[in-house]
Amino acid sequence: MPVHLRAEVGDYADAVLLPGDPLRAKRVADEHLQDARQVNGERGMLGFTGTYNGKPVSVQSTGMGGPSTAIVVEELVQLGCKRLLRIGTCGGLQPSLELGDTVIGISAVPADGTARTFTGGEPHAPTAHFGLTHGAIHAAKELGIRPHVGPVATSDTFYDPDPTRHHRWAERGVLAVEMEAAVLFTLGAIRGVQTACLLTVSDLVWGEDFVRISDADLAAAVSRMIDLALRAAVDEKE
Repeated sequence: MPVHLRAEVGDYADAVLLPGDPLRAKRVADEHLQDARQVNGERGMLGFTGTYNGKPVSVQSTGMGGPSTAIVVEELVQLGCKRLLRIGTCGGLQPSLELGDTVIGISAVPADGTARTFTGGEPHAPTAHFGLTHGAIHAAKELGIRPHVGPVATSDTFYDPDPTRHHRWAERGVLAVEMEAAVLFTLGAIRGVQTACLLTVSDLVWGEDFVRISDADLAAAVSRMIDLALRAAVDEKE
């Protein structure tokens, strides 16, 4: 039994959704899964397993940032999980993005200490699993969602002390900034599991002003993202 996910092999499904927020994990279980049961509550890191369209799927909160996410990913791998999909929020860096839009990350700028720790500081391009990500893009079309697909940046800081960093990322084509994708992709490659990252734009940080989505609009946008992630999670095509 792992240290932080107090579960046994078989308690989690092969496919696991990874929200940062424990309450979002509970929302997935309550509103989107059938026959969900709690499989972890250690340190408030809520995890649940149920079914979606008759197929087993789990959801496990990671907390915020790379170090916490790395612990959860490592322990899910120990428990035999094979497909890990982050479902989170992000700050939009491009004028084409609007509040509530869906972003699918195909790679992540590793501007965090955790991903660099796993690669020994060597240059590395954290990249999502193609098949799992392609499945999410295909599912988005079926749901009438038009996702923005491309690179994101993973940062250790929500309140960045460098006011120009976001602009530099934007100039290099980075779509959005978040806090967990780089270590997820890196560990996926190292441990041989499939990873993907779906994000809802909760803030716009590309202009001069910081613009935040309303709670009601965020809830609706996150619900769409969850449905998309679940469809991708239970599709086992390579």
